[in-house]
Amino acid sequence: MAETTLAELTTLRVGGPAGRLLVAETTENLVAHVVDAWSDDDWLVVGGGSNLLVADGGFPGTVVVVRTRGVTHEADEDGVTVRVAAGEPWDEFVATTVARGWTGLEALSGIPGTVGASPVQNIGAYGVELSDVLTAVEFLDAETGERSWVPAAELALGYRTSTLKHGRRGAVLTVEFRLGTATADGVPVRYAQLAGSLGVELGTRVAPADVRAEVLRLRSSKGMVLDDADPDTWSAGSFFTNPIVSRGFAETMPLDAPRWPAGDDVKLSAAWLIEHAGVHRGYGVPGSSAAISTKHTLALTNRGGATAAQVAELARYVQVTVANRFGVTLVPEPVVVGDLLD
Repeated sequence: MAETTLAELTTLRVGGPAGRLLVAETTENLVAHVVDAWSDDDWLVVGGGSNLLVADGGFPGTVVVVRTRGVTHEADEDGVTVRVAAGEPWDEFVATTVARGWTGLEALSGIPGTVGASPVQNIGAYGVELSDVLTAVEFLDAETGERSWVPAAELALGYRTSTLKHGRRGAVLTVEFRLGTATADGVPVRYAQLAGSLGVELGTRVAPADVRAEVLRLRSSKGMVLDDADPDTWSAGSFFTNPIVSRGFAETMPLDAPRWPAGDDVKLSAAWLIEHAGVHRGYGVPGSSAAISTKHTLALTNRGGATAAQVAELARYVQVTVANRFGVTLVPEPVVVGDLLD
């Protein structure tokens, strides 16, 4: 049997072989595989592989691939509690919520990956974050060996971060959401670009199916919906997070630099910084098959045959260029496996 590489399991399509590969198709199977993997010094849990950059040398330990499925729900007069197996494809689940008249996730349509990975990053788009509707995760803790439900309040959910990403080792088995129930008007639109695209004012309630359709259209126009025929989608999505800086530092930025309040600090636009530092859409390091997307400055793409080292070289080039121009260090959003960006 041919050796499976991480390139086959990630949307960037780069990465070498796994030392050992285990595929879990039921939750009990997932628990058993993860516990088995703990016998190795190195182990990795992979869902949709949409937020991973894996070194060309691969991963020497055990890789557990999550392919569990299942959605259950319990409705009451105030809404619906939904529990979803970690391996459910995220966008398929969102489509299910829209079809069943459940509200709260439609603005997160088109995001690649699995449901189990969604709380790790606290995924978000178009004014909505997972933390808005996440209530708990069923978690298998690598430190204690315990399997338990962890309330969302204990996950320190923030901008593209959580304790699941930093510090809490283990595996997400099931994710629980609290969603609204059928209303023809849907939930208020919170994001200016989406509102403008829908032709409504901010805060207007729009039917979930209409929001989903427009979000998919917008994401597709940016190369952010997976398409085997489009190398612009062979990426890990937005490669850098929007930097959060002090108010004093923000005042030193050009007046036309986009910015948003972030508590006591200010969030800047990574895409704007990259473009105005002179790294434009479609740019690639000479001789490399890795390039900036032709549709979206934040996406680093594999144009076909790229290596992880080439993606990392492009990422470092972007970081250095932005730092030299604006004094801002861009932080990669994907999980990096191997010594690529150290």
